[in-house]
Amino acid sequence: MSTLIVAVASMIGFIVAYNTYGRWLARRLFQLSPEAVVPSHELRDDVDFVPTRRSVIFGHHFTSIAGTGPIVGPALAVFWGWLPALLWVVLGSILIGGVHDMAALVISLRNKGQTIGEVAGRLITPRAKVLFLAVLALALSVVLAVFGLVIAIIFAIYPESVLSVWIAMPVAIGIGIWVYKKGGGLLGPSVFGLVVLYGAVYFGAYYMPISLPDNSDGFFTPVVVWTLILLAYAFAASVLPVWLLLQPRDYINSHQLYVALALLVIGLGVASVTGHADLMASAPAIAKAENVPADAPPILPFLFITIACGACSGFHCLVSSGTTSKQIDCETDAQAVGYGAMLLEGALAVLVILACCAGVGMGRVERTEVNGIGEYANVLAADGTIVTGNAAWKMYYRATKADGSPGGWADHKLPQKLAAFIDGGANFLATIGLPLKLAVAIMAVLVASFAATTLDTATRLQRYVLQELGESVHVKPMTNKFIATAIAVVVAAVIALGVGDKPGTGGMVLWPLFGATNQLLAGLALMVAVFYLARRSKPFAFVAIPMVIMLIMPAWGMTYDLVYNWIPQEKWTLTLFGFGILGLQAWMVLEGLLMWQRCRGVLEAPIASTTSSASESAAAS
Repeated sequence: MSTLIVAVASMIGFIVAYNTYGRWLARRLFQLSPEAVVPSHELRDDVDFVPTRRSVIFGHHFTSIAGTGPIVGPALAVFWGWLPALLWVVLGSILIGGVHDMAALVISLRNKGQTIGEVAGRLITPRAKVLFLAVLALALSVVLAVFGLVIAIIFAIYPESVLSVWIAMPVAIGIGIWVYKKGGGLLGPSVFGLVVLYGAVYFGAYYMPISLPDNSDGFFTPVVVWTLILLAYAFAASVLPVWLLLQPRDYINSHQLYVALALLVIGLGVASVTGHADLMASAPAIAKAENVPADAPPILPFLFITIACGACSGFHCLVSSGTTSKQIDCETDAQAVGYGAMLLEGALAVLVILACCAGVGMGRVERTEVNGIGEYANVLAADGTIVTGNAAWKMYYRATKADGSPGGWADHKLPQKLAAFIDGGANFLATIGLPLKLAVAIMAVLVASFAATTLDTATRLQRYVLQELGESVHVKPMTNKFIATAIAVVVAAVIALGVGDKPGTGGMVLWPLFGATNQLLAGLALMVAVFYLARRSKPFAFVAIPMVIMLIMPAWGMTYDLVYNWIPQEKWTLTLFGFGILGLQAWMVLEGLLMWQRCRGVLEAPIASTTSSASESAAAS
């Protein structure tokens, strides 16, 4: 029952937090008003600025922020034990991540939908704007590279997931045209989309897994080819009107993912009540030193870097201020979309922790291939029983290699950790009667779909950032959306395929860079929020304390990596990114310190040729 108790206690904590702290943030600190004029109405162009129902924008926002971050991060971090990971996810999402997301969304709503980097130019200094945009561009380059690789890895390992992910594109386009051009309702398309997507999951698992020819010895491996195809798709999704593909795809995917998460919760409950899932017997609450690779990074500060999405993630400020703020229909929706979606992502991260511990403790899942169709079964011991408990968990998380020889942190590859969540979750689903084969397919599609929704949103965000950066530094070609998008996908492809021992193997190498960059970005976004509140003479400690944590921890972690890993191992790409991002962060913090005393209680200059919203006027008075 320990598995169920942890899950229930965490979910209750999230619900209570939303209705207490989240409500206080919305009503008292940010004073959200239903009368405020929001950018989606003021600047409506039906391309980027589109007033959107709360249920639809919530689906877009949640699926965009909840990529593979809340899956890969916790799946890696449970190496140190499930308890530290759980505490950081629950407390971090409530006290830091939710505040960060909501602040970025509200600030953008009150600044014509500008990104948080653009707003920094008026709240702090013009130089801070350029510095922040540069950090955003670097961070998004890594995000695109990591998420493109993760989806490609899932496609290569689980070909049964491919059909359902790609079939969502034409379905989404049809729904977008039906709703926005024909004025149709959402109920019918929602049901239709859900049936098609789950039908594709079944068909892909049993009849039509899609795999590419194996070319493991050459450059164009399946992972490389899938990465290039995905980035080409991301280019198209970035330049098309948001209502045509991005928004409806996220909306129908959100329903697919909600169903998968509901099945996961039900399976977890049944497995716990029947005694099949035992958290305490499967994985250590806090791992002993001998059970962690000798060269693994220290838990402090790396726990706060490894788990980004699910607790606090700088990428979320880009979604909040990049696409979501341009689609919010009413300012008061910001609590549900900004704070609520972050808590739901925290709940997802809790499920990941439990799947990677109690779930994999139910039995290691082994794949065999028969005539191109994957078959799945739990690994059996010599006596014919399923290997369970800590023995099964150690098949995924061990301090040595499989043959017993000394292993290192780098021996624990990203695909292995993705498999821990997929296999553990499939074990949960199998307890409610789903065949293990179908359960694996559902979980693989869950991971790939989450990542895909983040990939296309991130590309659009990078386009916004590069256009703003081009305008700021007077490089006119970069202000063109096609050129900006092309730069985004080409740079992402170079990073994704140019890092690692060979093309397509850099996922584990990139993850520490992604985590540290992502968390530094969160600290800088919180810094902008502190200036926003201070200029209005509002209490800012609720934002300042998270800001300090999110500036110190990732800077500490990246410095550790530079000194002990990247420079000694001559990983010059990572070294260059690391020094660049640390330098930009230090410069922006210095800009803030120099400006601090002069800005408190002094409103920033308004955006040219706009009028303040009702809520902004109230907040300034």
